[in-house]
Amino acid sequence: MTERYEGSFYGRRKGKPLSPRRTHLMETELPRLSLDLSEPAPQNLADLFDVPVREVWLEVGFGGGEHLLHRARENPDVGLIGVEPFVGSMAKVVNTLNEEGLRNIRLYDDDAINVLDWLPEASIDLAYQLYPDPWPKKRHWKRRFINPQNLDRYARVIKPGCQFRFASDIDTYVDWALQHCRDHSAFEWMAEGPEDWRKPWANWPGTRYEAKAFREERVPRYLTFLRV
Repeated sequence: MTERYEGSFYGRRKGKPLSPRRTHLMETELPRLSLDLSEPAPQNLADLFDVPVREVWLEVGFGGGEHLLHRARENPDVGLIGVEPFVGSMAKVVNTLNEEGLRNIRLYDDDAINVLDWLPEASIDLAYQLYPDPWPKKRHWKRRFINPQNLDRYARVIKPGCQFRFASDIDTYVDWALQHCRDHSAFEWMAEGPEDWRKPWANWPGTRYEAKAFREERVPRYLTFLRV
């Protein structure tokens, strides 16, 4: 029987105190932008957004928000759901949304499993999990977000024929994610050669975590799985 982990899959939620301006935005703008999980999810997720969207994408753990914001800017007809429990990162994205007026992003600032359980079946056209907390110590591996139960959650909400994309610069987590996804009957690794997992996806903006990996001479890997 597969061991289940009951607890959070992320570490600390707070870092440096927010500026008064960002504190105000978190109090006034985040409630407007946040998903309301106390209400049933709309069967058509496009109804979550203030602008017409043709697809809905999900990013679990958007970190500094570089990728989430880039995809929103280059795809104004796509709705993006971004999940991030770290307060400083969420405040940065809320501030940018307020400054730029982007209307195709909705946010959630707690555990991603709540969103995955709330979303309707086969409602997501593309899902990303980029540079998640690797929990490098072996005794903490059970806290890694990629596990059979959470892959079941992803499989339920991602439309068949669509993709789940994963990136990490930690070799043990890359191997871990690859093994778990390949062992899951709902996912098929799409790589046909080494270059397929060495190169990022089209129009890749990079992230602060990727930049740190390069500075510390670690090599990022980019895994793409088809929801079969």
